[in-house]
Amino acid sequence: VQLQASGGGSVQPGGSLTLSCRVSGINFRVLYMRWYRQAPGKQRELVASITPEFSTNYTDSVKGRFTISRDNLKKVAYLQMNSLRLEDTAFYLCETGQRWGRGTQVTVSS
Repeated sequence: VQLQASGGGSVQPGGSLTLSCRVSGINFRVLYMRWYRQAPGKQRELVASITPEFSTNYTDSVKGRFTISRDNLKKVAYLQMNSLRLEDTAFYLCETGQRWGRGTQVTVSS
C-alpha cells in the first residue's frame, strides 16, 4: 500500500492550493481518507476526513475554506484549500488505516 501526497507549495494569504493523495495497492473505494497537518512545534492535527460514503468532516479552523473530496476511479483524495491563512502553514499528510503518505509542505506567507 502506498500513499503519495502532492500539490503543496508557497502562496500568499488568501491564495488557494489543491493537495492530492494518490493511493495504490488497496481497494480505494472502501477507505476512510484523512488529511492531517503538522506545523513546527505543534501537534499533528486532523484537518479533514472523508468516508467511503463521501461523508466529510473538518476541523473548525478550516470549515468553509477547505474541501475534501475523492475520486474513486483515479484513487485519489483531494484537499482543496481556499482563503489560505498564515496559520495554515504546515506539513500536510494523508492517511488511511494507519498508513501514511510522505506529505507535502504548504507555506502561506506574504
